[in-house]
Formats: sequence, C-alpha cells, structure tokens
Amino acid sequence: MSKKSVAFILNAHLPYVRHLEYPRFLEEDWLFESISESYLPLLRMFNKLKKEKLSYTFTISLSPTLCCMLTDASLQGRFNAYLELHKELGEKEVLRCQSEQPEFLEMATFYLDSIKQNLIDFNDLYRCNILDGFKSLEASGHLELITTAATHAYLPLYKDYPTAINAQVELGIQSFLTNFGHLPKGFWLPECGYYPGLEETLKSHGISWFQVASQSMLLSPDKVECGDYRPIRCPNGVAAFPRDYQATSLVWSNSSGYPCDRQYREFYRDIGYDLPMDYIKEYIHEPEVRVFTGYKYWAITGNTDQKIPYDRSLAQAKVAAHAANFLYNLKKKGDILSSSMLKDPLYTLGFDAELFGHWWFEGIDWLEQVIRMSANSKEEVTLVTPSSFLVKEGELQTARPAFSSWGQGGYSSVWLDGSNAWTYRHIHKAIERMEELAVRFNDQISLKQRFLNQAAREVLLSMASDWPFILYNKSSTEYAQKRLKDHLRNFNVVYGNMCKNAVNTEWLVKAEKRDIIFPDMDYNIFNPKH
Repeated sequence: MSKKSVAFILNAHLPYVRHLEYPRFLEEDWLFESISESYLPLLRMFNKLKKEKLSYTFTISLSPTLCCMLTDASLQGRFNAYLELHKELGEKEVLRCQSEQPEFLEMATFYLDSIKQNLIDFNDLYRCNILDGFKSLEASGHLELITTAATHAYLPLYKDYPTAINAQVELGIQSFLTNFGHLPKGFWLPECGYYPGLEETLKSHGISWFQVASQSMLLSPDKVECGDYRPIRCPNGVAAFPRDYQATSLVWSNSSGYPCDRQYREFYRDIGYDLPMDYIKEYIHEPEVRVFTGYKYWAITGNTDQKIPYDRSLAQAKVAAHAANFLYNLKKKGDILSSSMLKDPLYTLGFDAELFGHWWFEGIDWLEQVIRMSANSKEEVTLVTPSSFLVKEGELQTARPAFSSWGQGGYSSVWLDGSNAWTYRHIHKAIERMEELAVRFNDQISLKQRFLNQAAREVLLSMASDWPFILYNKSSTEYAQKRLKDHLRNFNVVYGNMCKNAVNTEWLVKAEKRDIIFPDMDYNIFNPKH
C-alpha cells in the first residue's frame, strides 16, 4: 500500500490597516472579521484535536503586517469593542428571531454563542494576544510557523531591485524572530510569486524551503521527474514545494469547489444589508454605510436571489461527505502516482487562512474532518510539514523552478494590468530614491536616523501586494489608491527634506505614531552595500 503525504500550508495575512484617528474605521473590520471568524475558531479546532491526542501537523505563515496588528494594544482594544458590539447585536437578533423569524433562531443563537466564546478566548485564554495560541501549538509540535515578505509584496515585479527584495525578506525574518523567538525554516512567497534567482536571497537568510505554483515545475527548463507531486531542490540547495493545483481546486474553485455547494451558508446575504436601517444603523458604519455583520441566515441555494434558509445539520453532513471525497481523491490518485513515479507522492496544498471560517463558513469544520479521517486511515494519508518531509526524505531531484504565481493565468496579470500598472513606476522610483538616501546618509543617528527609517517604512508599505490586488478586483479601490498615494507622498516628504539636509520633526512624530510597524527598522537595509 502506497503512503500519501499531505502538507497543508495556510497563509495568514492582512494589509497593515490602523486608523486610530477615527473612533471606528471601515477597513479595520478586515482584521476583526478574520480574528473572529477564522483565527480564533482555527485555534479552538486545533486545540480540541490536540486535547483529544489526535495526530496532525499544519504549516501556518503569519505575515509581519498581521503580527504587528495582532500585538498592537490599541487594535486589541478596538477588537474587544467590535466583539461587544456584535454580542449586543446577537442578543437583539435572538429576540427578533424568536418572534419574527423562528427559522433563523438556531443560527442567531449559534453566532451569539461563538462571539461569547471569542470574548472568553481572546481575553482570558490569550490575554488579547492570539499569537500566544499559535506559539503554544508550535511548541507542542502540531504547527510549523513560518514567515513571508515584510509587507507581502509580490516579489517578481521587484526583481530588478535586489535591495528591495532583500529588505522584504530580511525584515520578514527579523519580524518572525522578534515575535516567536527563533528563525523560520520556511518562507511563504506572497501569491506564490517566484522568479529564477529568488532562492539565492532566501538561502542567504537561512531559509530551507519555499512553496511555488504548479507551473514552476511544469515549465521548468529541466525535466521534473515527479511533476507537482514531490518537492525539488534548487541548484543552491533550497527546496521548492509545488502546490498541487488539482487537489487545491477541490476546495479553491469559484465554480466547482466544495465551498460552492448549495447547502453551505451564503456569504453575501447578511442582515447588515437585509434589515431596515433603523434597526441595524448602530451596528454598521457612519453615516449609513451598510457592512457585513456576520449574522447570515441563508444557504447558497444556487445562482438565484431566492435563497432558502440555512440548515446547519445539512451543511455538516456535506462537510463530512466532502472531507471523505477529498481523501478518496488523494488516495486514488496517489496509488496511480506511486506506481508511475516509484515514489510516494506529497500533495502540497496552499490556501489563504481566511478562506476557512470567514469566506467558507464550514471550512474549519471541513479541516477538522479531514484531520480526523486521515488519523483513522491506517496511515494511508498522513499530514506532514515541508520541514518534516525534508528531514525524512533526504535526497530530492535538483531542478530549476520557472517563473510563476498562483494568480489567474499563472503569471502576474492580477498584480500588473491596466487597473494597477500605473503604481509601479512611482514605487520603483521611490525604491531608487530610498537607495540614494541610504547611500548618501548612511549610518545616521538620532532624528535623521528616525526620519530615514520612516522613509523606508513608507516604501515597504507601498510595495504591499494588497493594493494592486484590490485595484484589480475593483473592491475598495478608493482606499487602496489613497493608501498608495499617501505612502509615496510621505516618502517624498522625507526625500525632499533630506535633499535639503533637514528633518521635519513635527511630521516625523505624527508619522511614527501612525505607523508603529517595524519598530527596529534600519534604513541602511536599502543601501546596496548592506
């Protein structure tokens, strides 16, 4: 009997959003929804299985921008206020459903109970810092934690700027060391964006492995013997783990993936949009900006506006069926692969962590069932991490990955098209000028050092892959444009002043209070001689 190994890699990342100048800020809800609906429930599920002594291992990448927000006392306080507000809404909803829509009472109660549990976990168990939960699971051997680029920049579009690439990698590793007390072995390439030669920067910082899209193997200039079903070693020794497109698509497909099942909960129907304004107004954003509240009572049903009420018991039955189907597909394909490759396959599956619980409401339940069923499959399907696989397997084929990403078409079209191409000439110029400043004013101290450190922060924040992605998707375009322009304008404040050998102290103090990310920043990282 062949043995099939599965390496789940979850990428937990959000852009740096912090606007304390407002009592509440719309885009901060991205963080609060992810903590409430994905991160805390994931930790609960992992800890439940740990308590039951079930064997499992997962890999989770926690981005530096996310870690900074999760450890920020101000944002922690605002998240508590967010939970309290939604708890109050839940109590109103339970009463309303009892009298007006009893068919929704079960789910209203479920949501309220979940928020109450989140409040207990966040405040009593983790003392407002959920990174401690991930650290504990890493210490017990259930998780491998890794890092990613400092601001999750899509690296192939900066390959002509090696100092910027190095800054993204080095600061990502430095942030991880600060938060978790040790160096990471793996590195999540944002958007699976790889270009030949990137592995040299990773190796110089002690990285052992990274993940790539499936096209990296299929289009390699070398003949990759096992395709997407085993990692390879780059000529410099760093391992590349190709993402299995077919197995991933069972979950991550807009048209046919498991989350599309008609029994599952509909994401886009929310009482924040359905209920009268006079009822919902105090739970949305001022003046009357309707938003998702998390209270959703309808099933996907199909491609129609006429939805049927969500039935959690039916959805849970589908979760079990889909978990069994997933493992069946891996076993069936694994038997064929083992006989043709003469080696047991490894399925590397990379997902955004926020898919589970937030976008796909039942996703965490599905992961739990996959873990339970794999634990009882007589070791036919085994959960591993890339690091543990490397230790066990040892020798791998040496080959050269090809340029690719996990975006539409497999290249850079998502992050470089007519909607966002205009941004790069400005960001590239800022990088060039940051290098100029680092060379002209190397090893400054006191105010000039802080001023130049802030300039480096602004450049890195402008490089985030989130802004071109938002512009491409036409979602929060005004906010993305404003953030990009603000970061570039802020950089130019420093550049203009330093060209006069001056420091705008008042502006600097405000900027440092606004952006507390990378407190140990050293702008000399942009010096090509660094």
